[in-house]
Amino acid sequence: MKIIAFDTSTEYCSIALLLDSELLSREVLAEQRHSELILPMLQRALEETGMTLAQMDGIAFGAGPGSFTGLRIACGVAQGLAFGADLPVMGICTLEALAQEAGSGNVIAALDARMGEIYHAAYTKGDGWQSVSEPALCLPQHAPLLPGRDWIGCGSGFSVYEEVLRTRYNGCVSHIVRGLRPHARAIAQLAAPRFEKGSGLDPAAAAPFYIRNKVALKEKER
Repeated sequence: MKIIAFDTSTEYCSIALLLDSELLSREVLAEQRHSELILPMLQRALEETGMTLAQMDGIAFGAGPGSFTGLRIACGVAQGLAFGADLPVMGICTLEALAQEAGSGNVIAALDARMGEIYHAAYTKGDGWQSVSEPALCLPQHAPLLPGRDWIGCGSGFSVYEEVLRTRYNGCVSHIVRGLRPHARAIAQLAAPRFEKGSGLDPAAAAPFYIRNKVALKEKER
């Protein structure tokens, strides 16, 4: 499979090209410049590998949860490129991509959702990642409890709310992998077997995965 993938769900912008067994990826701290940076990054990666967009088998993107603006950018870019090249698209959950970055085992993926909340999901690695707790928005002190022990924690949710989450899981989190975030290379790796099974979507069907439907607290909620 030849897949182009990207993620703009956080303050970072990452792209990846998966060309059968070869994986090329790039990442920059974009802050608010994702829409300015992503297409030039993709074009440079294609030029570096000598590939064209038309030679790809599919386009994958980080569908969310994450920054509302970032998710809209990723979805819009995926749709625009896919329509032009007549390619299928696939949105990958950023929490699953975070688990993929963690490697293997039992992973709790948590992203800081602001407003005192986290985006949370838990996965275990078998034949691919199996969901133990579906993606959800919650207060860190109300994070879903999980069976067993030796869970790995990762993501910005653990960076911001480590003490609260460790207390909530009461020794079930064996260690925390720091510095991980959703990345295009993980999105490409997760998308490849799904594209092979024919699970790609028509570009018109692509959509962000928000979970939350508002971006700020009202004055009376603060």
